[in-house]
Amino acid sequence: MLKKSLWLILILTTFLAPAKSFAQDEHLQQIQHRLDSLSVFVTGLKQPVRLLVTGVSIQNYLFAIAKANNLSISVDPKLNVQIFDTFNGITAANILVFLSKKYNLDISVTGAIIYVTSYQPSLPPVSSPVRQLKVSYEKNGNILNLDLENDSLPAVAHQITLLSGKNIIVNGELTGKRVTSYISGASFDVAMDKLAYSNEFKMAKTRDGFYVFQPLSSDEELYINGDNGTSVRKAFRQSAGAPATANTGLFTKIVNGQRLISVDAVNSPIRDLVRQASQEIGISYSLYSELNGIITLHVNDIPFDAFLRLVFKGTPYTYQLDNGIFLIGERRLEGLRTFKTVVLKNRSIDTVLALIPNEWRTGVEIKEFREQNALILAGSSAQIKELENFISQLDVLVPVVLIEVTMVDVHKGRTVSTGITAGISDSVRTGGTILPSLNYTLGSRSINDFLNTFGRATSLNLGHVVPNFYVGLSALEANNNVDIRSVPKLSALNGHHAIMSIGNKRYYKDVTQNIYPSSTTTQTVLLNTYKEVNADLTIAIKPVVSGDDQVTLGIQVNISDFTSFPVDGSPPPQSTSKFETSLRVHSEDTIVLGGIERTENDDSSSGVPLLSRIPVLKWLFSRKTKTTSKVVTVLFIKSTIIR
Repeated sequence: MLKKSLWLILILTTFLAPAKSFAQDEHLQQIQHRLDSLSVFVTGLKQPVRLLVTGVSIQNYLFAIAKANNLSISVDPKLNVQIFDTFNGITAANILVFLSKKYNLDISVTGAIIYVTSYQPSLPPVSSPVRQLKVSYEKNGNILNLDLENDSLPAVAHQITLLSGKNIIVNGELTGKRVTSYISGASFDVAMDKLAYSNEFKMAKTRDGFYVFQPLSSDEELYINGDNGTSVRKAFRQSAGAPATANTGLFTKIVNGQRLISVDAVNSPIRDLVRQASQEIGISYSLYSELNGIITLHVNDIPFDAFLRLVFKGTPYTYQLDNGIFLIGERRLEGLRTFKTVVLKNRSIDTVLALIPNEWRTGVEIKEFREQNALILAGSSAQIKELENFISQLDVLVPVVLIEVTMVDVHKGRTVSTGITAGISDSVRTGGTILPSLNYTLGSRSINDFLNTFGRATSLNLGHVVPNFYVGLSALEANNNVDIRSVPKLSALNGHHAIMSIGNKRYYKDVTQNIYPSSTTTQTVLLNTYKEVNADLTIAIKPVVSGDDQVTLGIQVNISDFTSFPVDGSPPPQSTSKFETSLRVHSEDTIVLGGIERTENDDSSSGVPLLSRIPVLKWLFSRKTKTTSKVVTVLFIKSTIIR
C-alpha cells in the first residue's frame, strides 16, 4: 500500500511540476509585456537603478525605486516581504520582474500607475454534474411537457429537437441563458411561446417551420396584448417633463386582418402617445413641429388614422398621409396644408354654405365655385375631411311637392223689382214685355181707351188723361246660380312656401283742397289723387315632407272682395274672409277646405212722399227692389311628392 502511494506521488509531481512552471512563466511574460508597453511612455522603467539596502520592507524598497526613477508605484499594504537584495546598474523594469518571480507578485498597470500585489493563480473550473433534463414530447397530440429549473437554454433546445424532430435555433447571444419553466400538456407552439415569455426572450416561427429564440433589444418588452396573447412591443417610457399623474396603457390587436389600437391614457403627453402608437403598430411618421399638450383618452379597437384624429382634435396639430408616411405637425405648415373641391349634387352652394358652423370655418378657407355648384376647401386634411363629411350629409335630394288647388265659387242670388211709374213725355209709345218679366209702358191713347171701357162697364166717368201722359208697369223676379272654377298648380321645395294670389284692383279719387291766403285774394287749389285698393284671393301653402311619405301642410287663405262700386268716387266697400290651418295628409290625397259663405241683402224703394208709406196705396205710388245674394267658396287641395 505504501509503495502504491509513493508511485502516485511521483506521477503527480512529474506531471504537475511542469504545468506549474509553465503557468508561472506565462505570468512573468505578461508582467514583462505590461512593463515594456508602459516604458514607451514612462522612460524611468528603462533607467538603471543602484540600491544598496538590505532588510527593508517591499513597500519602502519600491518607494525608493519610484523616487529615484520618477515612477508612480502603489504597493498592496497587505504584502509582508523583506528585501535583502542589492542591485547595481539594473533597470527598474528588470527589478520589478525579478521581484515578481522571487516573491510570487502580480503587477498590473492602470494608466501610468504600477500596482504591486500578491499573485493568486486562477484555479481551473470545476465541472458540475450534468443535470438530467426533464423534457417529454407526445407525438400523437403534438404535446410538450417541460420541468426546467435553471437549465441551459441550448441544452433544452437540443433535447426538444431530438424528441420532437422540430428544428430550434438559439441566437448566439442566448448561449449562456439559463431557463426555468413548468409546462404540462400544452401544444408545441404554445409551449415554445410560453417558454420564451417566462424567461424574457422572444420566439419567432419562420415560414419554413424553424423556431428561432432571440434576445429582446434594449427598447423591447414582453406583454399580454388585447387578445390575451403574449406579444412583444417597444418599451414605453414617459418623456422628461411628463406630469407626475401621467399614466398610459396602449395595446394593439389584429381584427379582420387590420391592426387596431386600444388606449387608456390619463394626463399623458400627446407626443408620447403618438410615438408609442406608431411603434406599436409599425407605422412610419415624420414630425414637422414639437407636439405639446396632454390628453386623457379611452378608446378601443380603432385604426391609426382615427387615433390621430382623436388626439389632435381641438389642438393646432394635424396629419397627412404621403406615400405611406404620416406627416405630423402644425396645421399652418407647408406640406400639411391641402385642398379639396366638394361638388354638390342635390343642393345649392348658397344654402349649404349658410349652414356651416362658424367654429368649423376657423383654419379653413372656403371659396365658392358657382359654375360647378362646388365649394373649394383649403386647410388641414383633418378639418377638410370633417367639413366634407358634414357637407355630404346636407347634400341630399330635396323633395318637391306639387300642389293642385281647385277653387270653386258658388254665387246664388235673387232679385225682386216691382213698381208703377207715371209721367208726361213728348212721345211715348205703348209697348214692352209681358213674359218672362213684366215691363210694359202704356201711352195716353191706351189709357184713355181703358178709361172709356171702364166707364161704360161701370157707368162711372173717370175722364181722360192729357195726350202726353204715360204709365209704366214693372214686375221682375230674377234668380242666378253661377259657378266659378279655378285650377292653379303650384310646386314648392320641401319646407318652402308656395304662394298664389288672384284679385283685382280699383282706384278711387281723393280730393284735397288747399287754401293759400294772401293780402289781396285767397287762392283755392283742388288736388285730385287716385288711390288704389285691392281685393285678392291669396293662398300660401308650406309643405313639409316626413319620412313615411306624408306631407304636413301649413295653409293660409285670405279672401277679400268688393261688395259694391260707388259712383261718387268714394272707396269701394270690401268683405274679407281669412283662415289658417295645419294638417297632415298622405301623398296624392285630396283635402277639402271650404264652407266660406258670404250673404248679402239689399232692400231699396222709392216713391211719392207719404203715399208710398200707406198700405195698398204704396203699390201704386212707389217702386221697390229687393236683392239677396250668397257666395260660397270651396277649396280642394291635392299634394303630390316628386323626388
